[in-house]
Amino acid sequence: MNSPLAPAGRFEGSYLGDRSRLPAGARLECKICWWVYDPALGDPVWQIDAGTPFAELPAHWRCPNCDGAADQFMVLEDSAP
Repeated sequence: MNSPLAPAGRFEGSYLGDRSRLPAGARLECKICWWVYDPALGDPVWQIDAGTPFAELPAHWRCPNCDGAADQFMVLEDSAP
């Protein structure tokens, strides 16, 4: 059985931490608190404009609800290519 853990024991989400694999319109969900990043809405807490794909979020961006790291987000099924 494959584990969702990276060798260092860190969860990398369903996009495996590789933002280049994400389609521009992909919606992602925080695995900690289930908050959804929707590029159509952006993120007013971090002042991310609507239309900003997850792959283009700044490196320091974190979940605005629970402060989880971006690599803790999982692609929602309705966003999968």
